[in-house]
Amino acid sequence: MEALKARQHWLSVLAHSQPQQLEQHWQALKLQPHYELLRAAETGLTRLQGRMGGSGKRFILGDMTVTRAVIRLADGTCGYSYIAGRDKAHAERCALIDGLLQQQETHQLLQQHLITPLAAARAEQQQLRSREIASSRVDFFTLVRGDN
Repeated sequence: MEALKARQHWLSVLAHSQPQQLEQHWQALKLQPHYELLRAAETGLTRLQGRMGGSGKRFILGDMTVTRAVIRLADGTCGYSYIAGRDKAHAERCALIDGLLQQQETHQLLQQHLITPLAAARAEQQQLRSREIASSRVDFFTLVRGDN
């Protein structure tokens, strides 16, 4: 179960990473793994659903563009990715990194030099966004008139 949670974490970090940042960290590692495309990166739509108040009836929020890819490493390990948007190279790179993270030889290297920095950058970005939103927060209140 712990391995599943770890994989969910790194897939989330990869999917939310900026393509330029991921490319920069990936190039610094100078890895040249051999792999084949099982499913070349392809773009499609997924339907987003929401619920009023989190527990009400479902409604269709809209559609979102996603790109997915599947690779197989030389040892048979498969890597998968689903990312928002249309960047096929980013989706293929994420699938490759997912496959490499499942291997003992490259797991620690990728965790330390790729996943950890990207997760920290995402957390910082989320904090900045939270501060930006908090600065525009408006509290509404009602004054009670005394003559009624």
